[in-house]
Amino acid sequence: MDRASPPTPEPPWRAGLRAARANLVPGLIVQATMVGTVLAYYLLPSSREVFDVLAAWKERWGFAYSAVSAVLAGAVVPEVLRVIAFQRGRPSRQNLGNLVFAAAFWGYNGMQVDALYRLQAWVFGDEAGFATVAMKVLVDQLVYCPLVAAPLTVILYDWRARGFRRSALRGYFTRTFYRRAVFPTLVANWGVWFPIVAALYSLPLILQIPLFSLALSLWVILFTWMSEQRLREAVPGDAA
Repeated sequence: MDRASPPTPEPPWRAGLRAARANLVPGLIVQATMVGTVLAYYLLPSSREVFDVLAAWKERWGFAYSAVSAVLAGAVVPEVLRVIAFQRGRPSRQNLGNLVFAAAFWGYNGMQVDALYRLQAWVFGDEAGFATVAMKVLVDQLVYCPLVAAPLTVILYDWRARGFRRSALRGYFTRTFYRRAVFPTLVANWGVWFPIVAALYSLPLILQIPLFSLALSLWVILFTWMSEQRLREAVPGDAA
């Protein structure tokens, strides 16, 4: 009796497109919000008061502001939405664990992104010309994300899902893991973040982190969905 052949693995680029497609509407909403925010900054003088307040907070608190705003956007908001939307308003101990992990990760991530924005402003300048914005976007999405942001995020979330077992670490730093897990994340990331970071880099440096937080919640929800989907579809031996 012939045994059924195992299903053909889904190409990583297709997995990323599927995740991006599933979040197309919220992604477009956030992108439109960011573009509208940039237009308001440059075309609506009455909006400057709000921007001035955000800039003052960022200037006063520096990296601490970046960490706290990222914790609120990347940890608190998604977990509260999870409790309300999927748990009928009933929090559990797992929510607390999710919150602690996400707060630590996204707090660090907020400071890391702040450092990236400062470095790019130092290297390329802080003006909002087309060439400057384009160069920053390309470095952000084609260098920083593939080499730092996407691998770090995928590995830490996957490692947590596997109980932080040391035995799992050796499988993360391979070409196969990058192709299977990190690359789909990159595809979904590019679909959401290329327009968003273009809008961010069109603003003064002091406002980039405050408005980065507006878009962060969407990406955390998108990434969490894709990560959990991949783990559910993993073969039993891979999930062990």
